[in-house]
Amino acid sequence: MGIKVRIQVIVEHDDGYETELVEEVGCLQRGDLLPESLGMSLDEGKQLLANMQRCIVQQQIEAFIAKQRYCGNCGWQHRRKEHKSIVMRTVFGKLQLESPRLYTCVCQQNQKRSFSPLADRLPERTTPELKYLQTKWASLMSYGLTTDILEEVLPIQANTKTIRRQVHQVAEKMEAELGAEQPSFVEGIFMIWDQLPEPDPPLTVGIDGGFVHAREGDNRKAGWFEVIVDKSIPEIGDTKRFAFVNKFDEKPKRRLYETLKTQGLAMHQEITFLSDGGDTVRNLQAQISPYAEHILDWFHVTMRITMMRQMAQKFLTLPGLANLDLKLESVKWYLWHGNVFRAQQHLRWIYMDLEVFEEEDIPHKKQFRRLCRAVDEFETYITLNEPFIPNYGERHSYGEPISTAFVESTVNEVISRRMVKKQQMRWTQKGAHLLLQVRTRALNDDLKDTFCRWYPGMVATSTSELPLAV
Repeated sequence: MGIKVRIQVIVEHDDGYETELVEEVGCLQRGDLLPESLGMSLDEGKQLLANMQRCIVQQQIEAFIAKQRYCGNCGWQHRRKEHKSIVMRTVFGKLQLESPRLYTCVCQQNQKRSFSPLADRLPERTTPELKYLQTKWASLMSYGLTTDILEEVLPIQANTKTIRRQVHQVAEKMEAELGAEQPSFVEGIFMIWDQLPEPDPPLTVGIDGGFVHAREGDNRKAGWFEVIVDKSIPEIGDTKRFAFVNKFDEKPKRRLYETLKTQGLAMHQEITFLSDGGDTVRNLQAQISPYAEHILDWFHVTMRITMMRQMAQKFLTLPGLANLDLKLESVKWYLWHGNVFRAQQHLRWIYMDLEVFEEEDIPHKKQFRRLCRAVDEFETYITLNEPFIPNYGERHSYGEPISTAFVESTVNEVISRRMVKKQQMRWTQKGAHLLLQVRTRALNDDLKDTFCRWYPGMVATSTSELPLAV
C-alpha cells in the first residue's frame, strides 16, 4: 500500500496586492516502509527546498517590482525601458530573476534617465547567508572540500575560485573596519585610572609563531613565511585568538588591541604577556596596557638550553670540557630562579672554555662551531630579554603562568590544521593573511555576529519562529 504526499506553498499578501496563491512545489510517493524510504531522501529534500525557494523569491520579486512601478514623489507610473534578468545565488539554489529597467519620472530630472530597482536593491548577487556559509566553511577546511560539502548538502553548484574570492572580500571588509595603527594604545590620564570602575579579572596573553609554505621560491628559506598567533585567556569569559602574517600586516598592534577590547580591556586591568622574546612580539605587546607584565616564555628558554646540551655531548672528552653539560645545567638553574647575572656569567665562562679549541683541529669541527655560536647567541638572547625574566620557580609555585605551551595548540589550531598539515598548498602572504582573519573570527564564534552587524536582516531571519513538529 502506497501513499502520495503533495507539498504546497500558500502565499498571503498583507497589502492587498493578492489575497492568496497556492502553488505545488513537490510530490512524494512512498510504498512499503523500508529504512531507505523512510521520510525524505537528501536529493528529494534538496529539490523541495530549491522549489520552495524559487516560489518564495518569485513572489517577493513580483511584489517589489509592483511597488517600484510608481514614482514615490508624484505617483506617476514609470515607463519600462527594457527587460533584463539578473542572477542571484542563494543557499537553496541559483536563481534567474526578471529585472526590468524603468525610465526615471519627469519630476526627478536631476536623476539618471533610467534605473533598475531590483539590481539596485540586490547589488551583491549573493545572499548574506550563503556568503556566510561559504566563508565559514572555507576558513575551517580546504576550498575544495568546502565546495564538495556545499554541493552535497545544498541544492547549489559551487567552485573553489568563487569561494576563495568570497573569503577575500569578507576579510578585506574586516580589514577596512580596523582602525589606524598607533605606536601606543595607552589612553587617558594615569592619575584617574584608579577611579575607573572595577576592571575585569586578569588576562593571560600568549604570543607565538608558526611557518607556512610560500608560493614564491623553491628553496627552503624563500619557501616559508612566518605567521604570528595570539591567544588571550581571561579568568572569566571566552578565549580569543588572532593571527597575522609577519612583515605583511601593517596594523599588528591595532589588531591585538582590538582583540583585547572585545574582552573588556581597561587601562587599569592586569595583563600578563608571554612570548618567545623575539623582536616582533616584543614590539607588538609594548605600550598596549600600563598594567601589563611581560614574561619571557620558559619553554623557549629551556628548549635552547636542551639543544646546546645535546650538541655538547660530542665534546665532553676534550680537556677542560668534561663539566660542560653540568655548567649548562647550572645556567638553566640560575634562570629558573631569576638570577640573570649569574646565568650570563656562566655563559661567558663556557664560551671562553670553548674558544680555546676554536683554532685547533678537533673532530666534528663544524658542529663545534655551531655550539660556540649557539652559546654566544643565547647569551645575547638572555641579555636582550633580561627585563622579562622573572623568578620562574616562584611563579610556578604560586600557579602563575610561565610558558606559552597553551599557544602551541593554538598555532596548530589556527595555522597547521588548515594551511600546513595534510594541506599541500603554497600560499601568498596576502592570501594567507586574509584567510587567517576569517578563520580566527570563526574559531572565536564571532563571524556570525559580524555578518549580522553588516546585514541586520539576518538577525530577524534567524530568529523567525517556525512551528515545531511534535
